[in-house]
Amino acid sequence: MNPNPSKALKCATRAARAAGRLMRRNRASPKKINQQSQHDIKLELDVRCQKVIEKILLSAFPDSAVLGEEGAAGNENANARWVVDPIDGTVNFTHGVPHACVSIALQTRPGPDAEFSTVAGVVYDPFCDELWTGLRGGPARLNGRIIHASRRTKLAEAIVAIGFSKSEKSVNDNLPVFNLLVRRVRKIRMMGAAALSLAYVASGRFDAYIESGVSLWDIAAAGLILECAGGEFWHRPLPVASQYRMLASNGLLRAKLERIARAARRAGHD
Repeated sequence: MNPNPSKALKCATRAARAAGRLMRRNRASPKKINQQSQHDIKLELDVRCQKVIEKILLSAFPDSAVLGEEGAAGNENANARWVVDPIDGTVNFTHGVPHACVSIALQTRPGPDAEFSTVAGVVYDPFCDELWTGLRGGPARLNGRIIHASRRTKLAEAIVAIGFSKSEKSVNDNLPVFNLLVRRVRKIRMMGAAALSLAYVASGRFDAYIESGVSLWDIAAAGLILECAGGEFWHRPLPVASQYRMLASNGLLRAKLERIARAARRAGHD
């Protein structure tokens, strides 16, 4: 039997806050880098935070699984899984930029051959002490207060976040979009933490967020929260496992943004 979503949300909140405390304690400490590339860094602290989260989640729900950026744990055949990014925004965190978060989603399926669906999500920013939560079919909340996506319909008034992921392909795909979009919207923002950018769209701070090549653990929790806030979480899988192309918005801007993205990519390939 799958976990009760409300109980699961409370447990995920405890786990997110526990990992957030670990992040805060280590904010000014030297960072041990396990692996790095041109556009990404993986810390020893990423692993420690995920272990803290796993212990709390699997102690409460021992028959579930954990799928995280730092590996998998638990019952891999379970019909309930936690999708975890222990530190989303690791590059920011490593460089001392206090814009990073913990992301935890609960996904369930009716049987082993069915698709997983996100039913609960938590995103926690330990530096601003902001906690976003969502339950499928319920409202989105920020620190307990119900939130809504914006109602802006004009691109000229919109703030749009964009991400370039970690791959050369993502950079090549999105640079033409950036070049065209920056002339059409009020502001472009590149924040470096996908879950927080989605949560900002859910809160009405941003109006949309575009990224190609974003990982499931970056978007599972905040995507649900955005939907609960009345926004639109459009995403499609890419050939790479657990990678997605995404255009998240307040639900009123996708058609306009898609037209710009298509035009930009066509021009970029001419």
